[in-house]
Amino acid sequence: MLRIAMLIVRGLFSLPIWFIQLQKIKEDESVSREQRYALAQKICAWIIKHGSIKPTVTGIENLPSEDGYLIAPNHQGLFDAVLLCDSHPRFTTAVVKIELVNVFFVKDLIKLLKAHAMDRQNLRQSMQVIRAVTEDLKNGINCIIFPEGTRSKMGNTMGEFKGGSFKSAVNAKATIVPVAMIDCFKVFDENSCRTVYPQLHYLTPITYEQYQDMSTEEIAQLVKSRIQEKIDECLTEVR
Repeated sequence: MLRIAMLIVRGLFSLPIWFIQLQKIKEDESVSREQRYALAQKICAWIIKHGSIKPTVTGIENLPSEDGYLIAPNHQGLFDAVLLCDSHPRFTTAVVKIELVNVFFVKDLIKLLKAHAMDRQNLRQSMQVIRAVTEDLKNGINCIIFPEGTRSKMGNTMGEFKGGSFKSAVNAKATIVPVAMIDCFKVFDENSCRTVYPQLHYLTPITYEQYQDMSTEEIAQLVKSRIQEKIDECLTEVR
């Protein structure tokens, strides 16, 4: 909470400007995806610069050359989306939990990037989101989805990866990009303003041809194992 308070104080001049910009373009269909993403990245870059955050990002070269892939990271906290948006070079939307559509400022960013809010307690609505993401992927729009469904609350220890998170990728025959997030929980979950060093690693993509004969549960375990391997590697290096 201390870091969030620090950012609010440091953003007394910037935040109102961004808020006004968001209101102007978030639902304006004449604004391109590239323009929308540029504003979101500008905000995320500011948060990192002014939040005493020194991230390490690797694996950009692993990203597919063609858009329309699913980005599947482990989920550690609010900062995950900030670092993903800041580091990912091309437009991407996301699946977010429905509770976020009522959070000040965040709800405007959701509309800006045309993200999909999923109500995990409503099966029919969840299926509608899966179909919408499938269409996005088929139309060449990248999408972030957190297979754990919610942040783990266990630091660098992951929770269960849910097979349903990959139904859209299967339906669209889309490539899946596993992403390892390390120490990202320290940014906003620790009550400190000290410099933090989160990591994000884009891992080798998994193509449809590689997973087409697998169940969604098997895909979930494959993605989780890839991420776990990278987390173990990085934490071993630190020790």
